[in-house]
Amino acid sequence: MASRNHNFIFMLISFLILHAMILFASAGWLPFSAKHVIIFNKLVTRATLVLHCRNKGEDKGVFSLGPGDSFDFRFRVNLRKTTVYIHLADRDDNPKSKVGICSECIWSIYEPAPCRDRRDGGQPYCFPWAS
Repeated sequence: MASRNHNFIFMLISFLILHAMILFASAGWLPFSAKHVIIFNKLVTRATLVLHCRNKGEDKGVFSLGPGDSFDFRFRVNLRKTTVYIHLADRDDNPKSKVGICSECIWSIYEPAPCRDRRDGGQPYCFPWAS
């Protein structure tokens, strides 16, 4: 009888841990969370936007986006959450940041600033260009 109780407790704890991991992963709170980044050229001057998407460990190459064009890519946040493209883990993969977590991160590029669009249709979050 004791081994049945141990097996039941083990299975229950395993189920709860697995369930919690699925919930945290779907909310983007775990390392290796999947991200889908979409970048739109919304330059008012209708200029071509040239992107060079690279991270410390991977170079996705140089891309030219005409007016209204978009480019997308997928990646997983690394264990130390130091993955950087246009995505910053402390900003875009942190439930405590003012902009919240995004698993589908949609960026509109304007002359004054790059802006991350909000899924609820509210005002986008715009950030100053890095100097």
